[in-house]
Amino acid sequence: MLYSNKKGLFERFFENRSFLIAQLESGDLSKSQFLRENFNYLDRIGAKPFTRIDSMEKGMFNYQYHNIMAKYYLALAEDTFKRKKHAKVAHSLKQKAGDQYHKKNVSISRMLALVEYQNVDAYFIKAKSKRLNGKLYEIVFYDYKEAIFHSTCTWLLEQLKDQGCFIDGKVKSLIDDYINTKY
Repeated sequence: MLYSNKKGLFERFFENRSFLIAQLESGDLSKSQFLRENFNYLDRIGAKPFTRIDSMEKGMFNYQYHNIMAKYYLALAEDTFKRKKHAKVAHSLKQKAGDQYHKKNVSISRMLALVEYQNVDAYFIKAKSKRLNGKLYEIVFYDYKEAIFHSTCTWLLEQLKDQGCFIDGKVKSLIDDYINTKY
């Protein structure tokens, strides 16, 4: 996809994202439908991540792109595993998901650098999942609409702590219903 009309791309992407979030919040979409619709939208527009993140819009786009792709690969891996077929394929898909999660964390790091860690808070969230409890944290960029990100990445956590953005304790997520709903 050509990005010659970046403003149009961002406007369409963020409008679609806000529309899907509103449908999710109203109960018109389940969490798995929400994720599938996000993936279908990226596929339909032929989206690719930006190689250089020099604006919050590019960072948010890349975060969403990598997060959606990671969840897509993870869902494929789990489906393959459940059917008890092609263990090597399932493992490969999990590795692709891990790579996308890493790129998502790099996007967050670059956005933090862009705003120089100003007006940003991060904190562990109360998660129902035993696997995520005490590991999943939320990062909020207060100057940007719907700029709420999540990670379990330890190197990113250290960056946030080093810059004084991390708040001790566990807090209810700003998007608790989404976070604590299974796919």
